[in-house]
Amino acid sequence: MSRPALPDDTELRHRVRGLDLDSKVRLLTGAGLWRLPAEPRLGLSAVTMSDGPQGVRGTGDDPDETGLLAPAPSALAAAWDTELAERLGELFATEARRKGVDVVLAPVVNLQRTPVAGRHFEYFSEDPLLTGTLAAAVVRGLQSRGVGACLKHFVANDSETDRTEYRARLDERTLREVYLAPFQQVLAEAEPWSVMAAYSGVDDGTESARMTEHTRLVREVLKGEWGYDGPVVSDWAATRSTVASAVGGLDLAMPGPEPLWGRPLAEAVRAGEVDEQLVDDKVLRLLRLASRVGRLDEPGPASVPTAPPVSTAPTPEEFRLLREVAARGTVLLRDEADLLPLTSDGIRSVALIGPNAVAPYLQGGGSAYVPAVRTVSYEEGLRAALPEDVQLTVHRGGDARLRLPYASAELLTDPDSGATGIRADHLDAEGNRIGGEIRATGDWTTYDGFGPAIDRVLLRTELTLTQPGTHRLEFGCSGRFSVSVDGEEVLAGEDDRGVELVLESSHNHPPQRGIDIEAGPEGRKLALALDLTVVDAGGYGRFVTAQVRHAPPGPTPYEEIAEAAAAAQAADVAVVVVGTNEEVESEGWDRTGLDLPGHQNELVRKVIAANPRTIVVVNAGAPVLLPWADEAPALLWAWLPGQEAGHALADVLLGRTEPSGRLPWTLPARAEDVPVPDARPRDGIVDYAEGVHVGHRAWDRDGLVPAFPFGHGLGWTRWAYESVTLSPTPVSAASPTSPAGGDGLNLTVALTNTGPRAGREVVQVYLEPPQDGSDRQVRLLAGFATIQAAPGERVTAEVRVPARAFEIWDGEASAWRTPPGRYRLHVGRSSREPRLTAEVTVDDGRRHPAV
Repeated sequence: MSRPALPDDTELRHRVRGLDLDSKVRLLTGAGLWRLPAEPRLGLSAVTMSDGPQGVRGTGDDPDETGLLAPAPSALAAAWDTELAERLGELFATEARRKGVDVVLAPVVNLQRTPVAGRHFEYFSEDPLLTGTLAAAVVRGLQSRGVGACLKHFVANDSETDRTEYRARLDERTLREVYLAPFQQVLAEAEPWSVMAAYSGVDDGTESARMTEHTRLVREVLKGEWGYDGPVVSDWAATRSTVASAVGGLDLAMPGPEPLWGRPLAEAVRAGEVDEQLVDDKVLRLLRLASRVGRLDEPGPASVPTAPPVSTAPTPEEFRLLREVAARGTVLLRDEADLLPLTSDGIRSVALIGPNAVAPYLQGGGSAYVPAVRTVSYEEGLRAALPEDVQLTVHRGGDARLRLPYASAELLTDPDSGATGIRADHLDAEGNRIGGEIRATGDWTTYDGFGPAIDRVLLRTELTLTQPGTHRLEFGCSGRFSVSVDGEEVLAGEDDRGVELVLESSHNHPPQRGIDIEAGPEGRKLALALDLTVVDAGGYGRFVTAQVRHAPPGPTPYEEIAEAAAAAQAADVAVVVVGTNEEVESEGWDRTGLDLPGHQNELVRKVIAANPRTIVVVNAGAPVLLPWADEAPALLWAWLPGQEAGHALADVLLGRTEPSGRLPWTLPARAEDVPVPDARPRDGIVDYAEGVHVGHRAWDRDGLVPAFPFGHGLGWTRWAYESVTLSPTPVSAASPTSPAGGDGLNLTVALTNTGPRAGREVVQVYLEPPQDGSDRQVRLLAGFATIQAAPGERVTAEVRVPARAFEIWDGEASAWRTPPGRYRLHVGRSSREPRLTAEVTVDDGRRHPAV
């Protein structure tokens, strides 16, 4: 059945003119946390949004709702495959419709400017071209099935520290060539239906303002120069003004109702501070979005019903796609001993070792979080894949988390009823009980939904310590609270902030305070009470946060490491899984360093010494230092792999799927070599002093040697690069001014799979511009293509190098220009492994092979 024709702008403007000012303004802020207002007189039903960089979380209406958990965006980027990215976007669209979601707040096209950025895992790459190319593919997949993408976070919002306050200071050329570049590319190639303005601000040398108020970048560049016709949406609770944000180009303030818009915005229009035509344009943009996602019908007197979710369960085919993305994105960094892939011959025992082997880190924290419909651990994946006669043992080798595990439900008893769990009494302002519940968990983080009559929540439980010895208790709460143990206060807080607790993520990652408790041979019982004042977070709702954590007496990390090394020595093969966890990589805070948490480096070294057939797997989204990398017989980077983690790793280890990933960022060998070691604001400013030299470009400029370079990855086979030929590309008829179109170059690369197995290769092209005094990069990624071939097969890869790769931004002329001179194109396997070189001479703006 064909989709009905969408109403054109003439019709939409006619509808807008029929509304009064107050009705129009009402549409410019959310009706709640995730939904926009409906307006029957326009034929407009409620548009529903959802977080989604690693899946589609949904709206939270059903607290038990689960969903598909995909690998993190950096894992997808490691595949360097636009077709795979587009398929994943299509899957996100299917999942969105399953949950009644119209717009997914993804993809994220900020850059991995510093490896300690808290949301590094949520970004695709340190490179603008790789980021833009893959993000455009995800958008195409989403929107091909009628679900809108929301491209974010516009712009230069590349770190988390003080993210709602800082200004990124960068010059116009750096903005244009690096940080605006992926936004412009995605807009040109995929036309996303919405764009999100960041929390932070930008000082571009002409205007310094929050992004929700940045007239020059939002109205003049995004909407004007680039012709973007959809709404600009605020990040959640990012709107800090009425007039400045309305005039600056913001169209939709979320979540809602936003008190700074609504009536104040209507009053500003009546006072002549905001032109009503701006309001009309904002409503028009929202109607375009609604029309594109199927939420606009003929105007009528009654409410337009919202289409119900599609009630279908995830399919095996969808699980297989997530498994494929995780496996193909896995990067084989090193295999000096030719251990991989494993064969069943001669292997009778495998020791699976490491804190992340026991508790894999599948997804980053914050808005990317999705309650997974299922998770497959590394142990489950290997047990399912290995022959039945192969013994698999599992050993933690020490805990890498600083925080204790949540108190076990079986140790918690409601003091009133004797039931398992923690009793919550809901109290009004006078202390009267007006409701309550019992929950069998020590984690009350982000429990929300309290009505205005509930002023406090009193949690009470009896904790039974069954083992003799020293027990450790930790408590974490946010806001105003008091914690007592056996009637004695041990912790208190007096933070009366509201939404700020959400924006800094302390509502789900509160500071912890611990105490030691001695238990005798008969054990011990403790009466715990947590008195919590309900936090009012505006559009995020009213909530309390409480965590009760407990660790019984047990072995030391060094004892666990010794036990793991002994198990490795006794096994035919040792697989060590190390990495980060939810304390390290999350929205809301940046990392403090690049070291693996806990005693993991010592664990790896002990296991390698115990067994020369050791495979080390790194389960992390962002770079970590691997001081033992040159000692590891085999080394894999497995990212934050999503729900199918165990199956994907088993596929790679046993040779069912090639780990054809390539690094989308540079892995440092030493922290002191990192070009941008942190992004902490100084006096409210994050200074992008490195200019256009971001990521691998800075490593090349400074002549530094990383542990593994950008683009590196081995795969299962070997490749001979044989020849490269060049030909010009015509101007794109569909988008002659796009950064990807117009007078670029096509490279045809011939190569042969000379190894013993079928495989995929990512053919990478790096442009070396003439050093003409304009601070050009030493090299920049100019194009790539992914091909596959059987053993001995000769294939050709077609790589397009866009005209933009040759250009620089001329600030004086406010235009792009191509400096004349001789350019080299290096074709190879990474930024540091060229195999072929071609030269191009540019004169009079034209490019042709050098003679």
